[in-house]
This record gives sequence, C-alpha cells and structure tokens, in this order.
Amino acid sequence: MSSPAPRPRLNRDRVLHAAVALADENGIEALSMRSLAQRIGVVPMALYKHVASKEELLDGMVDVIVGGIDLPTPGADWKAAVRERVLSARASLLRHPWASQVIESRTSASPVVLDHMESLVGLFRAGGFSVDLTHHVMHALGTRMWGFTQEVFPTPARPADPDARAAALGRFAARYPHIVEMATAGSHDEGSAVGGGCDDQFEFEFALDLLLDGFERLHRQGWTRAGRTGERRSQRAVR
Repeated sequence: MSSPAPRPRLNRDRVLHAAVALADENGIEALSMRSLAQRIGVVPMALYKHVASKEELLDGMVDVIVGGIDLPTPGADWKAAVRERVLSARASLLRHPWASQVIESRTSASPVVLDHMESLVGLFRAGGFSVDLTHHVMHALGTRMWGFTQEVFPTPARPADPDARAAALGRFAARYPHIVEMATAGSHDEGSAVGGGCDDQFEFEFALDLLLDGFERLHRQGWTRAGRTGERRSQRAVR
C-alpha cells in the first residue's frame, strides 16, 4: 500500500495565496487567522511563523495583488504605457473585489507597492515630464494607480417592491430632475459602484483618458507650479 503524498511545505507564499483565495471566495470579512489555518489544514499558530499578525497578512495579500499587475509593453510611449499599467491594475482589482478596501486601509507602503509607484513615476520621467509636473500628476491619478476610484457618495438601496420603487423614484425626480436625467441616460451596469446608470469600466477609462490627455497638454506647454502660481497672483492683482 503506497503512503499518502506529502503535504506541500508551508511557507509565506503559500499562506498569502491561500488568504487571497479565501477572501475571493468568502469576502475579506470572513478572513481570520483561524479560518485561514483551517483552509490550509494547519493549526493557527503555524501561520505566525510566516506572518506575525493579521495586519502583516493583509500587507502580504496586497503585495500578491500589486505584484500581479502587468508591466507595460516594451517600447510603448509614456501615455500608452501608463494606460496599460493602470488598466492592468484595474483588471487585478476586478478579480479581487475586496482588494481596494484593504489597499486603502494600509498605513505604510511595502517594497512591492513602492515598486509599482516607482514604475509609474519612471514612465512619466522617461516621457520627459519634469519632477514638478510628475509630482502633481501622481496626486491627480490618486487611487487610479491601483485600479479603482473612491466615489463621493454611495448609491442608496432601492425598495424591492416595484410600486414603492416607482413612487420613490417619482419623488426623487420631482426634487432632483437633473440628477435623474443624468443617471438614467447612461448604460446600465448591475452593481455599479457609481450608480445603477453607470458602466464602471467605461467611467474608469473615460476619467483615466481625460487625465492622460490633460497631462500630455501640460507637458507640451512646459507647465510648472511656479508659473501657475504666478498666473493666479496676476489674475488676483487685476481684479
């Protein structure tokens, strides 16, 4: 009788990938050191040899997600390369819907996270952007560099009953006609983060392309913060 195959050796990489898989299946709220240990088939204390705490586990999970972002196509110009990198980050986030919440909760950047930021900064610098403009460009990108955006207001839940839903919409439309007109004009994407009338992917790419076009225009104009500040001062003096 043959002996059973040996269990794969536990290491940090195996722990992190098991945690990502567990969060993908059951949500980040279901993740605990105990539930992770049960999934792997070890006692919880065995995990602490590889991750010292739940927070370190979450840091490592972010590294797994960010480390999976594709590098841009070699030889691509800065605009195409940045777009490709950001959209790859978004594709990774869509595969792991919990990841944006965890990324926002981190209080420090790991080397993997810094590598991603360094890559984006390097793409702008290689494209001829000044350090000054690149600084402001990265602020403008914000969370888009990780593949998501933070909406200002959540979309309220709609009543389940059709009649109640129609009545609520009627009251809302009477008070906020322009909002309803705008919201009902777009294509529908069930579960959209920006409302039932929005296509999340389209909205993300639309805003990204607007930013990239704006960055390109400022770069061609030789924009500097000093020049912009001086322009504002001159406008105030004229008034």
